Amino acid sequence: MAISKKLLNPGERLIVSTRQHPKALFGPILALVVLLAVGVAAQVVLDDAGFQRVLTLIVWVLVVLGILWLSVRPFLIWLTTVHAFTDRRLITRNGILTRRGHDIPLARVSDISIEINLIDRPFGCGSLVIADASTFGTVRLNDIPHVEATQRQLNELLHELHSGPAPRRDEGV
Repeated sequence: MAISKKLLNPGERLIVSTRQHPKALFGPILALVVLLAVGVAAQVVLDDAGFQRVLTLIVWVLVVLGILWLSVRPFLIWLTTVHAFTDRRLITRNGILTRRGHDIPLARVSDISIEINLIDRPFGCGSLVIADASTFGTVRLNDIPHVEATQRQLNELLHELHSGPAPRRDEGV
């Protein structure tokens, strides 16, 4: 998903725009399956025991609340979170009802490192750890798809920024 063009300044070029890898949704999907299994099991046990429908209804209300909190909310957070790098800055935007944003000028970025754990390897994702000259020190972007390629692109961009444009060679001289 591309970040909205209205967030870009005139002449600013978008380099990388991404959200977390869908691997981040495995936990919420597992929670959904477990909660549905609990609801169905409770309904079968309570119907066999001859309890009233009110108790079954209470269990299903609790299951629905659990699904909303443990599955739907994380999905909406994943859906509304975007990370982007332009030729000038890092842009992060997130939030469902209240949108939050954080911009870091690339001139303040001092290091970009990656962390790829055992679970991330098969999916080709990982964490980008960005060190900057702010009071926060580092920004961690988790579950970034193609994290190694993204790191290479960003390192090239930082190199261009800090060293200036490469001098042109005129071949006819």
